[in-house]
Amino acid sequence: MVNGDTAAPRTPRGKRASLLSPHASRPPFRWPVRVYYEDTDSGGVVYYANYLRFLERARTEWLRALGFEQTALAAVHGVAFVVRSISLDYLKPARFNDELEITIERAAVGASRIELEQRIRRGADELVSARVELACVNTAVFKPVRIPGPVIAKIGNKT
Repeated sequence: MVNGDTAAPRTPRGKRASLLSPHASRPPFRWPVRVYYEDTDSGGVVYYANYLRFLERARTEWLRALGFEQTALAAVHGVAFVVRSISLDYLKPARFNDELEITIERAAVGASRIELEQRIRRGADELVSARVELACVNTAVFKPVRIPGPVIAKIGNKT
């Protein structure tokens, strides 16, 4: 910056780039989860596959908070969001009766897909980090289709 210029840097096309992070305008969605005895294994920690359930519940509640029931998406628009791929990093174990928080942040949105970053935390400790790619599919044939306009309007375009 020259002479105290605080303007955003220019992109290759000459447009001003944002100084804000991509997530600055939209805080992560947060969903609380309590670990029940049924979630744990014989070692007293959450069984690894149950983290997938926690992540799925949070995604359902994220859509609901945006105003979209999955049953209505299927009935009205003929679409469903399915997990196309998921990658998890298990960092620390959760235990019986822990109070967890699952967060969701958009990473990218395409014509028929949504990429999300999800995290599971216990207080300040990050326990699980996940990258999830959802595909929007037609419920009759389960082939990719465009995400309905009302959904795009709520989640925004971010590619």
